[in-house]
Amino acid sequence: MLKIGNIEMKNKVVLAPMAGVCNPAFRLIAKEFGTGLVCAEMVSDKAILHGNKRTMEMLYVDDREKPLSLQIFGGDRESLVEAAKIVDKQTNADIIDINMGCPVPKVTKCDAGARWLLDPNKIYEMVSAVVEAVEKPVTVKMRIGWDSDHIYAVENARAVERAGGKAVSVHGRTREQLYTGTANWDIIREVKQAVSIPVIGNGDVFTPEDARKILDHTGCDGVMIGRGALGNPWMLYRTIHYLTTGELLNDPTPREKMDVAILHMDRLVNLKGEFTAVREMRKHLAWYLKGIPGGARVKDVIMEETTRDKMVSILGQFVDSLGEISEAPVAAVISIREAVAY
Repeated sequence: MLKIGNIEMKNKVVLAPMAGVCNPAFRLIAKEFGTGLVCAEMVSDKAILHGNKRTMEMLYVDDREKPLSLQIFGGDRESLVEAAKIVDKQTNADIIDINMGCPVPKVTKCDAGARWLLDPNKIYEMVSAVVEAVEKPVTVKMRIGWDSDHIYAVENARAVERAGGKAVSVHGRTREQLYTGTANWDIIREVKQAVSIPVIGNGDVFTPEDARKILDHTGCDGVMIGRGALGNPWMLYRTIHYLTTGELLNDPTPREKMDVAILHMDRLVNLKGEFTAVREMRKHLAWYLKGIPGGARVKDVIMEETTRDKMVSILGQFVDSLGEISEAPVAAVISIREAVAY
């Protein structure tokens, strides 16, 4: 099993810390599908220090989500350390993760995120400063490099290890690639061979078979699933089952998908209020509907809706129109009638 510091996960599957996605509503669903470790979306160190309401809400951890990793980012050592102290002492997170993979310009221009990939010395200085200031295990999520001419994945991972980091997650793309091209699993394997701390592989894992392949190819200790879980938390459960038994479970039925989508929306409503939640849920519903016959047409309709009840009505009518007899869920997932509200 995957173990980070003194935190032991029940399996090797990790939910990636996707911005705008991994709030408590989705994380709890991922946990109910059996995910070993869930990661919260990244939070700015300076936003934490300013203590604004929205940021502090992003630091909330439900006990049912544990073990959980809370990710922070920043380019200034003093503010990063102070933010880490707040996460360490004032949140229920189990692990503090430092982002050095985010490729967006507004982050890299602040000497944060993927910008660190160019300087192993800075990685050592920043990570060691955080490790010395906190009690929770500190980990790093990184990309293999800035661009094809600056790939320092092995040096950077070694810097994390020397600094006292307890694990490193490696996305097999450069900052320049963003999310295009192909993830380089060979470099993830090189990182795994170069360090003794746990290495979690990430990139191009969209099926349970992909998860098995990246684990076998790289020898890494865990597999991180990001975009493959968007609108598809069954991917997490099916991967866990496949890695454990070798059995590949069926995809969920459309009704199962819509039941969980509504559960997701209801939790968002309880978390953020109907006005914000319904609008945020539009992108998630587009992912849940992907691959279902007629889903594109329904997606166009829900993009105009603003109320929870109307959304539920549209999704219900859509599923009924498919003439489907709902089957027993492939996972022990909570139905919308049994949902535990926040």
